[in-house]
Amino acid sequence: MKMPENNLLEELEWRGLIHQCTDQEGLAKLLASGSQTVYIGFDPTADSLHVGSMMQLMMLRRFQKAGHRPIALVGGATGMIGDPSGKSEERNLLSAEQLQKNVDGVASQMRRFLDFGDKGSESAELAGNNALLLNNFDWMRGYSYLEFLRDVGKSFPVGVMMGKESVRSRLESESGLSYTEFSYMLLQAYDFVHLSREHGCLIQAGGSDQWGNITAGIDLGRRMHGQQLFGITAPLLTTSDGRKMGKTESGAIWLDPTRTSPYQFYQYWRNVDDADVMRCIAYLTEIERAEYEELQTATQSDPGRRAAQNRLAEWLTEFVHGEEGLANALRASKMLFGGEIGVQTDASLSEIFADVPSQEVDRGLLEGEGYWIVQALQDAKLVSSGGEARRAVKEGGVYVNNIRATDEKQRLKKDDLASESVLVMRKGKKNYALLRFV
Repeated sequence: MKMPENNLLEELEWRGLIHQCTDQEGLAKLLASGSQTVYIGFDPTADSLHVGSMMQLMMLRRFQKAGHRPIALVGGATGMIGDPSGKSEERNLLSAEQLQKNVDGVASQMRRFLDFGDKGSESAELAGNNALLLNNFDWMRGYSYLEFLRDVGKSFPVGVMMGKESVRSRLESESGLSYTEFSYMLLQAYDFVHLSREHGCLIQAGGSDQWGNITAGIDLGRRMHGQQLFGITAPLLTTSDGRKMGKTESGAIWLDPTRTSPYQFYQYWRNVDDADVMRCIAYLTEIERAEYEELQTATQSDPGRRAAQNRLAEWLTEFVHGEEGLANALRASKMLFGGEIGVQTDASLSEIFADVPSQEVDRGLLEGEGYWIVQALQDAKLVSSGGEARRAVKEGGVYVNNIRATDEKQRLKKDDLASESVLVMRKGKKNYALLRFV
């Protein structure tokens, strides 16, 4: 999985992926000295990762392709508490059973981004730079409270915690900060110390909102073992006006296709604003710099073509959902522009034509002689009269499931349905309506 020889930090630099670094010169020397181990933590608050997690997964992937070993650390222990960073109030605590379900869900998605070799677990026999998938619950569950205070707590000054913006802002807020959340930074800091001791991991990466937690781990490693550790963060994935990307009016954009379909995923990236698209390409894809600059020029000279958005959407959809997922997304997108509909499901048509008005009609109309197309156009509210419907058919401007209707006497039957209960009607190029037979 190793990429062609290049300087990893230079790669991260041109992509704009270095937001903070504890010692960039020292980190460069460390990376140049041979294969290193780097980790990023993932909060298992759901059984699927979302678009925001892709920044960190791609960061680990870039390290792995440059010959280094990535550790994806799932916070089974810290997830029971919840990171207060960037949060205005305390999270609901998850049960051990729900956490395990979430861990299992995100683990399968990580395999699209990272090469875990045969097993991808702490007990696996590692070869080369195979990734590791670890859960901090595995080393925290046997730690008693008193032991943790004795071994770790004594090396962690309260002043370090109080100086972190994530803690200070919560202390000053109306909701305050519980002792449980206050302990989160200590637990995460210890993860870095544990991984450095057990796996030779000297580098922690993450989003810029994790800077306080990362530097706390570096400080703890120095105090406990006199060890030099390194931290590097990437910017958060936000729009040009500062909003987090990966959210829509209907919710988050998930990597799980049952939560966010490949079509919805594709459309999200297809509709990214011109001000954000090049940054998304740099942050989230492996598109090379030469092509990046070509897309940048195309966006500046002819934004209407949306060349960068199309490339971004296709690259990410294929990467996350595979060739079949991309093919389905492209096919669905073409339907909106008159492409063949074929056999679909009610769910898929509802999703593709989410913004198209629909009307319910009696399923019995499809029996017997069938449902007169002139009446169907009126029921779909695409025409205001039978005369208008007949003229539209005669002029070749009426389509049933994107197939042109040529006979004003046509009768529609069950076999004409595009899915279990839906008929897609169209008048002209863009005037769609759905008929739902109930």
